[in-house]
Amino acid sequence: MDIGIIGAGLIGGTLARRLGALGHRVVVANSRGPHTLDELAAEPGVSVGTVAQAADHDLVVISIPTRAVPDLPGDAFAGKVVVDTNNYYPQRDGQIAAIDGGTASSRWAADHLTGARVVKAFNTINWKPLGAAGQPAGTPGRIALPLAGDDANAKQVVAELIDQLGFDPVDTGSLDESWRQEPGTPVYGANRDADGAREALAAAVR
Repeated sequence: MDIGIIGAGLIGGTLARRLGALGHRVVVANSRGPHTLDELAAEPGVSVGTVAQAADHDLVVISIPTRAVPDLPGDAFAGKVVVDTNNYYPQRDGQIAAIDGGTASSRWAADHLTGARVVKAFNTINWKPLGAAGQPAGTPGRIALPLAGDDANAKQVVAELIDQLGFDPVDTGSLDESWRQEPGTPVYGANRDADGAREALAAAVR
């Protein structure tokens, strides 16, 4: 699959390396330009480009500070599967009134990405286990990763990637339910198996 990744930090960079090693063709971009990404460019299956070039894919991973989402070329994502790995941290992002008022951060992001098929995923796991803790399907204790979205087909695409990376996908529900996997909830950072993740999602209190 051809995949664009916008954001080359710990999560974005780890996903680029893992997906490239799995045989996907990955283009990574950040806000500072391709010349700052030489280390990633040396990884198998990974090339670097501009934000516009990374956005020009059927599946695009966004792994940037939440506050920066409105700075993206929002109309470039229409019809595309967009994986939102972001978490809202007011100490980093500043106060965003809509999210503070109860809007799930991925719903807020989707409102800025016109026509995108947004799926919230990869936001509950630290980059180290994301890079090293994947296991074959059926392995006891295999870590589960929640995903949420409004488009069933988009969620299926992302679920398959999660499985390829060595984790069990667990459906949280719609984007409006994605608050159940945000920071401060039982599933966040817990690295539970599928049954444990479902229990944690059900136990979340807003």
